[in-house]
Amino acid sequence: MFKSETYVQRRKFLREHLKSGIALFLGHDESPMNFADNTYPFRQDSSFLYFWGHNLPGLTAVIDIDEGIDYLFGNDAGIDELIWTGEQPSIKSLAQSAGINRTGSIPELETFLQKNLLHKRNIHLLPPYRESTKLKIIKYFGESFLIKMESKPSIEFIKAVIAQRQIKTEEEVAQIEDAINIAVDMHIEAIKMAKIGMTEQQVVSVIYKKIAEAGVSISFTPIATTRGETLHNHFYGNRLKSGDLFLLDSGVENRMHYSSDLSSTFPVDSNFTSLQKDVYSITLDAHEAAVATLAPTIPFKDVHFKASKAIASGLKSIGLMKGDVNEAVALGAHTLFFPCGTGHMMGLDVHDMEDLGEVYVGYDGEPKSTQFGLKSLRLAKPLKAGFVLTIEPGIYFIPALIDKWEEEKRFIDFINYQELNSCKRELYRTFGGIRNEEDYLITDTGARLLGKPKPKTIEEIEKLRG
Repeated sequence: MFKSETYVQRRKFLREHLKSGIALFLGHDESPMNFADNTYPFRQDSSFLYFWGHNLPGLTAVIDIDEGIDYLFGNDAGIDELIWTGEQPSIKSLAQSAGINRTGSIPELETFLQKNLLHKRNIHLLPPYRESTKLKIIKYFGESFLIKMESKPSIEFIKAVIAQRQIKTEEEVAQIEDAINIAVDMHIEAIKMAKIGMTEQQVVSVIYKKIAEAGVSISFTPIATTRGETLHNHFYGNRLKSGDLFLLDSGVENRMHYSSDLSSTFPVDSNFTSLQKDVYSITLDAHEAAVATLAPTIPFKDVHFKASKAIASGLKSIGLMKGDVNEAVALGAHTLFFPCGTGHMMGLDVHDMEDLGEVYVGYDGEPKSTQFGLKSLRLAKPLKAGFVLTIEPGIYFIPALIDKWEEEKRFIDFINYQELNSCKRELYRTFGGIRNEEDYLITDTGARLLGKPKPKTIEEIEKLRG
């Protein structure tokens, strides 16, 4: 945890923005895998962590905005629990460490909520994303309350939480950099050890070994594959063979639960092939174009378009695209090769706050595009100092998508299907995908790379592979 004053000030900010009513934080409980006593690793809800600090199950917290009182509710462990878990901190001691005024048991929570319902006080809740949380809402307030809340969530609460969590403080940035530095070492180790004949699972084992050694956890299920054209590929059964590219997308959640998110692409051989170098260089150009655009007030959609135009221009230079680059990007022709977004927010969640609604986190409530590719852009709004985000443009050769677009004669003025189906046809169809990903802090004057640099140039990668 941070010092108690950090959480006190966070809740004060929220109280000032909500004006009146009760802000209710329903913490997570243990979740069984296959029977009650065999649970998944516990992870508290990120907004609960942000305002209350504790990564423990069975807690619920309340900010009474009108009375200026903070409550922490939970049941102290009895002797039946203690013989299995050892001595546990009391609810009172947990409250004190987070600067909380009052405590109570879960039965007292139910009485408290019913009393405030009777007085028709406004109860603010964040959107529930776990079924167990929805069941709690039904238990405390009834099914009609849940239905009403899901159709008309507390936008005021959502916006107030986002306004605060999106600006990272110095102590948060330090935690994120800690997670990034561990992940950089993890990527370097994986790049160095991958060999022809290994399975993808053997490369993944390095990730989990480094995580265990550091005493941290993964921030998301690793993507580690020679079939990088599948954007979220979690199958680890392929064997590494000569001519393959290996795409590794993996990050760390540190002990304070702040995330990192990095991607690397490297040849299974000691060196890139000529074609691999050409395409890899284009992705690096797009990456640097995006980074150079980062600054306060710049809409992230503009950053995305800078990367997209660099990709389209580069693909035109090697004969895969043609025509006017600006027009091609405006119409979305480049999304045959880049069907996703350039980055997303990052913090306590690797896709920070997206449980609160992508349209609010990434778009300030404005509607998202429905255009293929652009609709996958998670962040578009103007940047502010204190934002932490990823930069990860890439190029992907997806055979099924290429075949579909060619059959439909889509964007024939901009895509050179003849070149895609030339003597290099099989090279393109088995090429895979490339992306490099880094994490940046928006500053008052531009942006700063967070953590130590991850090797990403052709020369750096080949040196590690040598």
